[in-house]
Amino acid sequence: MLDDPRPTFSFEFFPPRTDAGEQALWQAVRELESLRPGFVSVTYGAGGSTRDRTVRVTRRIAEETTLTPMAHLTCVGSSRAELASVLGQYADAGIHTVLALRGDPPGGPGTPFEAHPEGLAYASHLVSLIRSLGQFDVGVAAFPEGHPEARDLDHDAEVLVAKADAGAQFAITQFFFDADDYFALVDRVRGRGCDLPIVPGIMPVTNVSQIERFAALSGAAFPAALAERLHAVADDPAAVRAIGVEVATQLSSRLLAGGAPGLHFYTLNRSTATREVFAALA
Repeated sequence: MLDDPRPTFSFEFFPPRTDAGEQALWQAVRELESLRPGFVSVTYGAGGSTRDRTVRVTRRIAEETTLTPMAHLTCVGSSRAELASVLGQYADAGIHTVLALRGDPPGGPGTPFEAHPEGLAYASHLVSLIRSLGQFDVGVAAFPEGHPEARDLDHDAEVLVAKADAGAQFAITQFFFDADDYFALVDRVRGRGCDLPIVPGIMPVTNVSQIERFAALSGAAFPAALAERLHAVADDPAAVRAIGVEVATQLSSRLLAGGAPGLHFYTLNRSTATREVFAALA
């Protein structure tokens, strides 16, 4: 999927919960389709709660658009047999790229993760299962600031290398705001003899409280200077988006200049900010 020497741009959506959300999702899909991304992905909800909707939306993207969908799959709450069944549904729809994730504990961040009695405990095990069941390209998650459960950054890099050793072909990072964190992660992984392509994840800020909540849940650091700028205009959505686009564009430019193989945009099912960043980069 990342064998093109040019940077690959991709977009991520989440399964809608309401009719209005469904309409917003498909409007964003259609508007971003014209940018011809390398692929698009559809997330699982917390604790794997939206698995069926994720499968349905991903299949529909494959069947009704010109986009190449990447499916998400998590270990949470699923047996090996259930995971194999979902993979079969994806394959039947012509979807052959999967992002393999352990997933967040159903009880939320900070609670212990308990694998399904007949399931898998680690993303590396899920990678191995996927690779054993067909001709799938497999991606995994990476964490520039370290996974919240990692002992330290070196341990976090070792976990990512283990995913590559299991058969992962690329990684996509959690969103972040400091390019140095990304480059340091790449250096740690390369220092362990692993050349896994690592695609930075970018989330243009469009809502102050939302991004602060996401940062708290993911463990990502939300820069104090950026928070101050955003809170100063929090009552002006257009001004918030303008700052978010400016910051995301600057970050994206530095990442590409430093050799990142592409950019993965977390769209939150809205296209405006992502299209503005894309246009600024172009």
